[in-house]
Amino acid sequence: MSQIATKARDLLSSAIHHAASDIHFSPNDESTDIYFRMVGRRTFQKSLPNPTYQKLLAYFKFTSGMDIGEVTKPQNASLEYRDTPLLYHLRLSTLPTIKSESLAIRILPSAELLKLDQLFLFSHQLKTLKSWLKRSSGMILFTGATGCGKTTTMYALIQTLLHEKPLQAITLEDPIEKNLNGIIQVQVNERAGITYDAGLKDALRHDPDLIMVGEIRDKETAHFAVRAALSGHLVLSTIHAKDAFGTIQRLKEMNIKTVDLEQTLIAVASQQLINLQLPDSKPRRAAILELLEKTTLIQAIHNIPPSKDPSFHPFETLRRKAYALGYFKD
Repeated sequence: MSQIATKARDLLSSAIHHAASDIHFSPNDESTDIYFRMVGRRTFQKSLPNPTYQKLLAYFKFTSGMDIGEVTKPQNASLEYRDTPLLYHLRLSTLPTIKSESLAIRILPSAELLKLDQLFLFSHQLKTLKSWLKRSSGMILFTGATGCGKTTTMYALIQTLLHEKPLQAITLEDPIEKNLNGIIQVQVNERAGITYDAGLKDALRHDPDLIMVGEIRDKETAHFAVRAALSGHLVLSTIHAKDAFGTIQRLKEMNIKTVDLEQTLIAVASQQLINLQLPDSKPRRAAILELLEKTTLIQAIHNIPPSKDPSFHPFETLRRKAYALGYFKD
């Protein structure tokens, strides 16, 4: 194995040992700083001379299938990495800078490591999510900041559902974050004409019971997702909004009619991760959720904020409860 390949493996193994979710390479004039994101915090690790970083960057770009000669445009790719005995999926992204390229690597555990009951702080919220999956058609939406675990939640929910029912499940993703057994996964590639909208049309020809759309980015995708839900399919997706109530407003901005929201939306979950402080345990994070369903969902569709309903628990209340139970400290 070459010296650069060894450096790359050592760096990845170190990040995994520290339970890092991301590795950031930040190039400066003479050196490149390396940071690990651990339990949400970006922590400096070390610096590399720029010539060494350029070789390391070229290695990661080559092994992940990026264009090594392209340095003026952002690129993204994925790569599998085995840290014996476990398999990890790496999501790589480059961004051009004034003199170089920045590289970010997201580290994702393999699908086998996902345990639904470990993802959420409050077990009753997990039970609520599972109850949504009993519906045969409709749309379930997840929102939250980048890196809050929305896609991980959807993966885990789909896997749990497939263990219980022999469903035809199709995902449309950009990029595919983890390879899942028993699921048809389609990589969105706009340059090749495989957009979310086109991918949805093709997916419907494969007689799916469940469709996961990586992200509702535009009006076309939103309208097609709604049509898929109206035509008898269960649709899971993410959408960018500031909170659960904001998701409804975002859909209306995409010209989704109120009547369609009433007929298709099963629920909306807005997700945040909090750092756990548990005795005799490594630091880890778990999700808390703002949940819109049933009465609060109908009220939200008709522009009534859920804060007016005592059954709705906003993030502030959930964080106070977690603090009172000793799960974390601010």
